[in-house]
Amino acid sequence: MTSRKPDEPLARNSRLRLVRPRALATARRAVTTRRTRPAPRPPEGTPPRAELARQARQVLADAVRLARWAAVERGAETALRTGAEPAPARERAAAALNLTPGQVRACWDRARLAGLVELHGDAVRPGWRLHAWDRDDSAVLRGWVALFDAWSLVHPAPEGVEPSAVAEVVEAVPQVLSLLQLSQGPVLVPALLDLLGQRVEELREERCEVPAAGPAPETGGATGTDGLPTLLDWALEGLAAVGALTLDPGTDGRHATLTPLGNWAVWVKLEQICVAAQSPAGNIEQSAEDMLRGCARLTPGPARDEYRAWLAARTLSSAVTELLAVARGEDALLRGLAFEALRVVGAPAEAEVRATVAEPSLRPYALLWLAEYDGADPDDAQEVLTREEATWLWVDTAAAVADHGESALLVRHLDSAVQGTVPALLDEVRAVGHPRTVQVLVALAAAHPDPALAKAVRRAAFQVHTGGA
Repeated sequence: MTSRKPDEPLARNSRLRLVRPRALATARRAVTTRRTRPAPRPPEGTPPRAELARQARQVLADAVRLARWAAVERGAETALRTGAEPAPARERAAAALNLTPGQVRACWDRARLAGLVELHGDAVRPGWRLHAWDRDDSAVLRGWVALFDAWSLVHPAPEGVEPSAVAEVVEAVPQVLSLLQLSQGPVLVPALLDLLGQRVEELREERCEVPAAGPAPETGGATGTDGLPTLLDWALEGLAAVGALTLDPGTDGRHATLTPLGNWAVWVKLEQICVAAQSPAGNIEQSAEDMLRGCARLTPGPARDEYRAWLAARTLSSAVTELLAVARGEDALLRGLAFEALRVVGAPAEAEVRATVAEPSLRPYALLWLAEYDGADPDDAQEVLTREEATWLWVDTAAAVADHGESALLVRHLDSAVQGTVPALLDEVRAVGHPRTVQVLVALAAAHPDPALAKAVRRAAFQVHTGGA
C-alpha cells in the first residue's frame, strides 16, 4: 500500500471520520446565536416542587397502581386498552385493586394521558414516567401537567351540545383559569360564566362568524350561548377531576378555587406565553412556519420554551397538523425544527407522526422521533435508520446548511456521513434521489478547499443533473 505524500492533495477515496450523525444539531449551528434567559420564579406562596409532586402523586395514585398491576399481568395492558365487553382483565384489576370496573376504565385513561403507559402499535408498555415515578419529581409533574392539558378527554362532554360549542369552550377555558389564578382565591361561578361568554364571543368575532339571514336551522343541540352554563359546569368538573381546582357550594353561591397544583400549572403556562411574547419575532402570535423561523437562532433550551408557549396557546391537534404541514415544505431546516417541536408535544403527536413514516421526505425524521419516544438515547436513535435513510437525512441536513449556514460548516458536515469513503458517499447520494442533491453537491464542491475532492463532487453533481451513471 502506498502512503500519501505530505504535500499531496486529499485523495478522492480518503477515509471519512466516522461519527454518529447529529443532523439537527448540525443544521441548527448554521444559524445559532446564543442567548440566555434567567429562570423565572413562581409566585410567592407556591409550594416547593417536592410538595407539588407529592400532590400530583396523590391525584394519580390509583392510575399508578393500575399501570403497575398491568405491567406484571401478562396481556392485561392490551385487554384494558381495547375496552371490549365483557372485560375480564378489567374485572381482575378491579378485584385486585379494590376498584369498580368503571374506576378501572377511568384510571386507565388517566394512566395513558399522563404517560404512565405508552401505546406502541397494538402493544401497550409501561411508560418511562412510571419507572421514574417514585424518584423523579420532574417526571411526576410533567405527567400531571399532561393530564391537566387533557382535562377535556377525562370528563365526557354533556349530551345534546354541538361539538363546535364544546370546542369553543375548550379554547376559552384558559381565560377562565387565568382569572382564577390572578384572583388568588375563590371566584363565583356566575363571574366565570360572564368571562366565558365574553371569550366565546371574541373567538367567534375572530373567525368573522356572521349569523345567516333567516331563521336558524334546527340542529337538535344547544347553540349560541344558551348552553354555556352547562358547558362551564362540565369544564369545572373536568378540571376538578384532574386536581386542578375545587368546587364549593359556598354560602354566597357556588365558587371555584385553584388548587396549589392548578395555580402552579396556570402560572407555568402564562410564563411560557409571556416569554414567547417577549421574543423578537413575537412567536406566540405567529404561524408554525414563522414561529420555527423565529426559534431557529435560539439554542435548544430557549427554543423548547418557545415551542411550549406556542403550543399552550393552541389546541394540540391543530398545532400538530400545522407543524407537519411545515415539515412537508421545502425548507429542510424547518423540517428538522418542526420535529423538534413535536418532541415537546410528546404522546398526543404519536399517531400523526407514525402516519408520516410512509412519506419519504419525513420518514427519517419520523423514525428518529419514534425511537426517542420509545426511550432510545438521542445519540443512539440513528441506529434505527437504514443506510439509505441515513443518507437521505445527510443530504437533507446539508440542504439546510447550504441554505442557512456557512461554507465551512458544510465542509465539516462531511464528517457526519455514515459512508467510509467519499466515493461511497457520492455513489449513495446519487442513488438516494433527494430533490436537493444537485444543489447540495454544487455547494459542497464550491466550498471544499481540496481541488481533487471538489472536482469529484462537481462531477457527481453533473451526473445527477444529466441523469448519467
